[in-house]
Amino acid sequence: MLKTLAVGNYRSINRLVLPLERLNLITGPNGSGKSNLYRALRLLAETAQGGVVNALAREGGLESTFWAGPERLSRRMRNGDVPVQGGPRQAPMRLRLGFAGEDFGYAISLGLPEPSRSAFALDPQIKRESIWAGPSYRPASLLVDRAGALVRRREGRGWKVATQHLPSFDSLFDPIGKDPGCPEVFHLRETLRGWRFYDHFRSDAEAPARQPQLGTRTPVLHHDGRDLAAALQTIREIGDGEALDEAIADAFPGARLRIDAQAGGRFAVELHQEGLLRPLSAAELSDGTLRYLLLVAALLTPRPPALMVLNEPETSLHPDLLPALGRLIVAASAHTQVWVVSHASRLIATLERHPGCNAIHLEKTLGQTAVGGQGLLDEPPWHWPD
Repeated sequence: MLKTLAVGNYRSINRLVLPLERLNLITGPNGSGKSNLYRALRLLAETAQGGVVNALAREGGLESTFWAGPERLSRRMRNGDVPVQGGPRQAPMRLRLGFAGEDFGYAISLGLPEPSRSAFALDPQIKRESIWAGPSYRPASLLVDRAGALVRRREGRGWKVATQHLPSFDSLFDPIGKDPGCPEVFHLRETLRGWRFYDHFRSDAEAPARQPQLGTRTPVLHHDGRDLAAALQTIREIGDGEALDEAIADAFPGARLRIDAQAGGRFAVELHQEGLLRPLSAAELSDGTLRYLLLVAALLTPRPPALMVLNEPETSLHPDLLPALGRLIVAASAHTQVWVVSHASRLIATLERHPGCNAIHLEKTLGQTAVGGQGLLDEPPWHWPD
């Protein structure tokens, strides 16, 4: 389980260190930085997929993602006074992302490339990567360290060079992940690859979830929900079918869910509602009802990930469905670490009633995203590898 998330120099986030629990709720007004924090978490996941450079390119390039404010906030600025024009930056521009769990921690630093005549001269470069043991970085706890093209790993009381020619656009997870001398790299890579992000399922008339689809055992719902019927049937057969029925009844009293196994091996969703003489197909369901079924399939997965992230799951849902969704999220947090980004008051109220909910309220001061009420002594311990 992640215990700490750290982000530096990313869009509206100059420096942010967050404590994490099993159930994490990120709230705040529009423009406070919720989406930037969500994107930063997705970038971290991309490092294990070999796509962090491409992901930054899709965001407009590394330079466009840098924090645009002053390098340091003066005491007058922190106290809310008018900011004073600062001088030039003293340190190299770096985008820094990191996290720490109960067993291992990881940090990555990305910067601009050296001037060259390459057609890829604007691609960001990975300047530093580090993996350490335990929840807090210390030089003595460092296990794997990458500086530029050189990667070294701890061996006994010394160090062994793992590679000296790692391309600047490749994370150390790619070449070192299968090294038997670095089991922690493989462990972290597989953990990051297992993180699941669900963000704005399609619910339009042509959405794949509305159409009958070829059904095979599906313990993990696809991120766009195309295999909804198969995922729901998998939950009923090898997952918690009772919890599935309860989630449907909680949101739609008197309703029953059925998966129609059609000719040719195609599965289709049918929802039997009280008072109707025939079931409703997925094509007939409202956007909110379909999205609720998609969230049910995601949260009741028979194969829980290390981390599940829901970005504004309340989209298209009727407010009366939000308490049921909140109870479903709380139940899921018993099996997986959950991260919810939301501004829906009824969903927030349901989650905050759970004693284990870690509610983080973001606010923006002088353009900088910060945690409301968090002082320097309230932050979890965090040190970037220098």
